[in-house]
Amino acid sequence: MSDEKTPNNEELDDNMIILNDEEGKEVRFEFLDLIELDNEQYVVLLPAEDKHGEEPGEVVILQVEDTENENEESYVSVEDEETLNKVFEMFKEKFKDEFDFVD
Repeated sequence: MSDEKTPNNEELDDNMIILNDEEGKEVRFEFLDLIELDNEQYVVLLPAEDKHGEEPGEVVILQVEDTENENEESYVSVEDEETLNKVFEMFKEKFKDEFDFVD
């Protein structure tokens, strides 16, 4: 089973994207930010529906990977807890005046 998530080509609202999860099910997310860390890019997403066990308001952080098609990219789960924490801290600092973060 792969953790790869591939955006489909459906047109959505400005900041909304649909990803296909590892089971092929479509999941809607609000795109919050793109963070660069150690020459890698990470997307910070907010699930539009609460279906996959996330707490309400809990963000999802995925690493951006290039694909063979230069117009597409793929998102993969980040397993390294330290990387996740660094990306989330960068996101919190950037948006500290726009969101109320709960530790």
